[in-house]
Amino acid sequence: MYRKRLLWATAALCSLSLSAAFADDQHPIKDSYITTKVKSELVGDFGTRASHISVKTKDGVVALTGRVGSSDDKDRAEHDAKHVKGVVDVINKLEVER
Repeated sequence: MYRKRLLWATAALCSLSLSAAFADDQHPIKDSYITTKVKSELVGDFGTRASHISVKTKDGVVALTGRVGSSDDKDRAEHDAKHVKGVVDVINKLEVER
């Protein structure tokens, strides 16, 4: 009888632990957090040149606008944004300076 109770109690605790762990993944990440993280990634990658890139987020979709020095920089900025947790899509409207 004791073993059965112990088994049920252990199963219940495991079930609660798993549901709590997965519950964190079900909460959407706030747009303000995503914007901050994307800006941080851009500063880490571009340094002071990141100030020429504007980042706006709506429902997990990040819009990048502004100017960059090359098409590689444009691609790299998009790559940086896509790899931030919570980003659903990236709209890359960055212009390449000539």
